Amino acid sequence: MIDAHQHFWKYDPVNYSWIDENMQAIRQDFLPENLGKLLHYHGFKGSVLIQVNQDEAENEWFLKLAEENAFIKGIVGWVNLKAANLDERLNYYHQKPAIKGFRHIVQAEPDDFLLNTEFVQGVEKLKNFDFTYDILIFERQLKSALHFIRKLPENKLIIDHIAKPDIKNKSLSRWSNYMKEIARQENVLVKISGMVTETSYHNWQKEDFFIYLDHVLNCFGTKRILYGSDWPVCLVSATYEEQLDIIESYFDQLSQTEKADIFGENAKRFYNLY
Repeated sequence: MIDAHQHFWKYDPVNYSWIDENMQAIRQDFLPENLGKLLHYHGFKGSVLIQVNQDEAENEWFLKLAEENAFIKGIVGWVNLKAANLDERLNYYHQKPAIKGFRHIVQAEPDDFLLNTEFVQGVEKLKNFDFTYDILIFERQLKSALHFIRKLPENKLIIDHIAKPDIKNKSLSRWSNYMKEIARQENVLVKISGMVTETSYHNWQKEDFFIYLDHVLNCFGTKRILYGSDWPVCLVSATYEEQLDIIESYFDQLSQTEKADIFGENAKRFYNLY
């Protein structure tokens, strides 16, 4: 079993200014010693460590953590995908086996950010190194994401947090229509992660998520879905156990093989975790 989406940080109010007053629970350090035993207790053999800051210095810190902690099976870092020296930087990271791919905080960018030609060309270069790209967006950015994805048919792409639908307001139709279209692109996978943070914090029931999970399962199938906890961000609205229970409860009726794919095998294949 692999937790395909988790973070570490040493908290400070400048670099982590996005952690607002409503997120007091995560205004502290979160390090490997806080997660390792938790993963082991729930039967996970490893995790994929995902970028937080848009700074290559974080990549170096993550590489050091991966050397020191065997449960970190892969890293999704950050690199300036519009930089003139991008090829040089990708060559550098290609020499670091723990680096599996990259991500940009697109959710904090204008809604048409993914239509930027330089950015698309930068992401396209990732395929030459077998690097993945994590798409982090809000529901309102799905239209741009669909155009972006269609331009990159040979890249390994994955949508984080099921594209953050507005679960709090039970919004469905716009999100579901775009996700159905995106799922037609067979090079795109999706992470079942980050859903509890799109609710009124701690004010949810498991069943609130099932209509979204129905749609993702129907569109993407069990071979293109990955589980991720989004720990420690999930803690603003749920414990590790609570967010995991949502997913395990929903997928309980699947076969053992299908559950093995969602909770680990798909992550191994997508991120080359062998």
